[in-house]
Amino acid sequence: MSILNVSITEISTFYLVGFPEMESAHIWISIPICLLYTIAILGNCTILFFIKSEPSLHEPMYYFLSMLALSDLGLSISSLPTMLKVFLFNSPEISPNMCFAQEFFIHEFSAMESSVLLIMSFDRFIAICNPLRYSSILTSARVLQIGLAFALKNVLLVLPFPVTLKHLTYCKKNLLSHSYCLHQDVMKLACSDNKINVIYGLFVALSGILDITFIFLSYALILRAVLGIASQRERLKVLSTCVSHTCAVLIFYVPVISLSVIYRFSKRSSPITKILMADIFLLVPPVMNPIIYCVKSQQIRNVILEKLCQKQS
Repeated sequence: MSILNVSITEISTFYLVGFPEMESAHIWISIPICLLYTIAILGNCTILFFIKSEPSLHEPMYYFLSMLALSDLGLSISSLPTMLKVFLFNSPEISPNMCFAQEFFIHEFSAMESSVLLIMSFDRFIAICNPLRYSSILTSARVLQIGLAFALKNVLLVLPFPVTLKHLTYCKKNLLSHSYCLHQDVMKLACSDNKINVIYGLFVALSGILDITFIFLSYALILRAVLGIASQRERLKVLSTCVSHTCAVLIFYVPVISLSVIYRFSKRSSPITKILMADIFLLVPPVMNPIIYCVKSQQIRNVILEKLCQKQS
C-alpha cells in the first residue's frame, strides 16, 4: 500500500506504522503480539481479582500492587486497538482526534506506573526502616488518598498533551513512526510552531526523572539500614522483600532510558530498533509484572494455589 507523506492542505488522517519493509510478515507478527496482550490482560486481572477477594491480601503493599496492575491494564488496553489494526487487519489509518486520545491514555498510564513504582519504593522504605510504625503510617485510608492524589497529578500533568496537539496545524506530513500515537511522534508532524509542546514535553520528562531519582534515594536509605543489621542471613531476608519491586523498576525504566538514548545519540540507528524498543516498553512490563509478583510473593502464590486446589476438590 502506497502512502503519500506530503500534502498541500491540512490533513485529516494520520497513518500508523508497524515494521517498515516487513508488511508481508505483519500477520505473523500479530500472533506473538496478541499472545502478549492476552497474557498481560489475564495476568493483571488475576492479580486484581485475588487482591480484592482475599482478605489476607488487604495490606498496603498489595493495594499498591493492585494500582500497578491497573496501570498495566490501562497501558495494554490503550495501545491494543491500533496495534491490532496495523498488524492483524493492515489498517494503519487513524483520525487526529483518536490519535490525541490514545496518546493521552498511553502517557497517562505510563506516568501512573512510574508514580506507583515510586510509591512502592516508599512502602519498602517504611517497612524496612520503620517497621513498628508501618501499619500506623500506611493505613487503608491513607493508601487510597495517596493513590487518588497521584492519579489526579498524572491526569493534570498529561492533559495538556492532547489539548496543545489539537491546536497545532498538520499540513505536510501524516506518517507516524509507531503502531500507536505518542506525543513526541505526533508533535513532529505539525507544520505550525510547536515550541510550547517541546518545552512542556521536557517538563513531563523531568517529572519522570524525579520519580526514578526518588526511587534510587529510597533504595540508598534501605541499603544503609540493611547494612546496619548484624546477621547476614537477616540482611538477605530483608533484601529479598525488595526483589519483586526492583525487577519491576528495571523492566519499566530500562526500555524507557534505552529508547531515549537511541533517539538522542543514535540518529543513524535502524527505525526497526526504535520501534522494537518502544514496543518492548509498552508490552513487556504489563506481561512481566504479574509473573514476577506471583513467582516472588509467597503470599500471592499460596492464595492462588489454595484457590486452584479448592476448585479441583
